[in-house]
Amino acid sequence: MQKLIERVVYLEWLKKWREHQIIKVVSGVRRCGKSTLFEIYRNWLLSQNVEESQMISINFEDIDYEHLTNYRSLYEHIKSMLIPDKMNYIFLDEIQHVDSFEKAIDSLFLKENCDVYITGSNAYFMSGELATMLSGRYIELKMLPLSFREFCSGLHEPAMSNAQKFDRYINYGSFPYITKFDSTQQEARDYLRDIYHSVLLKDIVARLNISDITMLENVTKFVLHNIGNMTSATKIANTLKSEGRSADQKTVDRYLRGLTDSLMIYSTKRYNLKGKMFLKTNHKYYAVDMGLRNCLVKGSESDIGHILENVVFLELLRRGYDVYVGQLEDGEIDFVAVNGDDISYYQVAATTLEESTLTRELAQLKKVGDNYPKYLLTLDEMFATADYNGIKKKNVLNWLLEEP
Repeated sequence: MQKLIERVVYLEWLKKWREHQIIKVVSGVRRCGKSTLFEIYRNWLLSQNVEESQMISINFEDIDYEHLTNYRSLYEHIKSMLIPDKMNYIFLDEIQHVDSFEKAIDSLFLKENCDVYITGSNAYFMSGELATMLSGRYIELKMLPLSFREFCSGLHEPAMSNAQKFDRYINYGSFPYITKFDSTQQEARDYLRDIYHSVLLKDIVARLNISDITMLENVTKFVLHNIGNMTSATKIANTLKSEGRSADQKTVDRYLRGLTDSLMIYSTKRYNLKGKMFLKTNHKYYAVDMGLRNCLVKGSESDIGHILENVVFLELLRRGYDVYVGQLEDGEIDFVAVNGDDISYYQVAATTLEESTLTRELAQLKKVGDNYPKYLLTLDEMFATADYNGIKKKNVLNWLLEEP
């Protein structure tokens, strides 16, 4: 039986909001571990003397519950199972399959003995009419696949070096189920391709009613191939046209929104550090998982810088930051990480052992005039740590393994 990986940060979030009269929403790409998180949390509740009968769990990906995909049927079913004199914990997985589910959720929310938890596999299921109806009544946990730290805890080969574990992390992928594939990378690739097709067909093609699936795949592969590069719908359309593939800017823009809504791709805005304003053009895009990206586009050794960027971007999101690209007059800071008044700057490079590379990476950070923390993250094992007048160099693997 596969070992359950404790998603400590996410689990503590659920514990923190337990029995608060607010709807707990967990969003994240398909198979990132939302259902397993609920399982771990239910086990914890049992350890706190909550009875099994107090917990109602429904996963709408399971055809056994297809008859409950009408909001009224769902509400009546749950109401019939409620224990009047006790707290009832209600777990509803992939709630977006229920028509007008917000009406059922809102009615359950109004009951003082209902603690409601829901999940969804896209960024748009908590938008529009739903957000209006439930405004101020829900709090959202944005879940990602395994961090490097979590991934290492799930491996069955503790004798591996951190470098070997990281190589597996970026090649096999960070989805929780991947940790069981100790034998061949092909098994992992088959699993990742299945995730890709599920996301593409269920969360993008079906929702946007796309007929030209080939063009959608072309756009997807372009974005995955160009992680960490400035790009735009216009640039993608022009590139595809130059390769003899039909594309127009409006369609590409629609597909990009579908990809980011599906949570398979993340975009980050540019922030002008001098003018203190966001720039509207040329976002950067990052993949939710390196293994997923690598099984769809052919990488190379020269990719490692952008792969590291991608991993650091996702880790900063996990640590609760809003992440932007810092735009300077004649260059950029890879990431500006913001959480309220907590601001920090990051440059990411495979190595800075060459003096010219070190000088170039430090130069960008030195241009930032404030006193917020500045970091240079690399894979260097020799001269892994240093302090350059307040700019701290760290080994990126050690940084990823730090306590969150």
